[in-house]
Amino acid sequence: MAGKPSILIVEDEADIRELVRYHLDQEGYAVNEADSGEKALERAAATRPALIILDLMLPGTDGLEVCRRLRTDDTLREVPVIMLTAKGTEVDRILGLELGADDYITKPFSPRELVARVRAVLRRASGASAAPSQETFSRGRLQVNFDTYEAAVDGKAVTLSLREFELLKFFVQHPHRVYDRLQLLDLVWGQDVHVEPRTVDVHVRRLRKVIERDDSTPELLLTVRGVGYKFNPDALEP
Repeated sequence: MAGKPSILIVEDEADIRELVRYHLDQEGYAVNEADSGEKALERAAATRPALIILDLMLPGTDGLEVCRRLRTDDTLREVPVIMLTAKGTEVDRILGLELGADDYITKPFSPRELVARVRAVLRRASGASAAPSQETFSRGRLQVNFDTYEAAVDGKAVTLSLREFELLKFFVQHPHRVYDRLQLLDLVWGQDVHVEPRTVDVHVRRLRKVIERDDSTPELLLTVRGVGYKFNPDALEP
């Protein structure tokens, strides 16, 4: 199994775990399993998987809490998470995305679609370890290093998920231009990732909390009513 991407399946229903494991095995992934939130956190810490497929409804520590704890752990916060759950309401999806999930699949699901989502998320995550671009953005209080995937505000490092960083990178590289939600999904998430337009709103809100002086009155990531969003670097000047 050496050299193959490892995936941790966190699911309390044995038949679903076996189904997911079978299809991931067929694709050559190294698969580990956990049937509870606490076991998931222990195995993630021990193995640092390339990706976690996380059920929302778990005994004891539920999937949302697992995701929250992963995103506050210095060694695990960048591990991509795909939430796999029977809960499919908009509120559930937004909660998962707010806590840092990279994608969301509802049960019942197509195993082929699940594998496609896994490939897409891993492909995007691997961009963080691609050849160095030696590119940076530095203006006023905001610094972004595209090589190391690090960002700082007022000289202090800030914590961003992979998707949040990619969205910030896209905005700073395309200042002043307005993009609607569907364009941002295609250009940042990719056309082979199937998520709802509201996903963009969730990530913009999270970015605003990090980079804006006051996220209730944003100056950098502006909403163009009825159209979409744009990045205003002029607000970075003193």
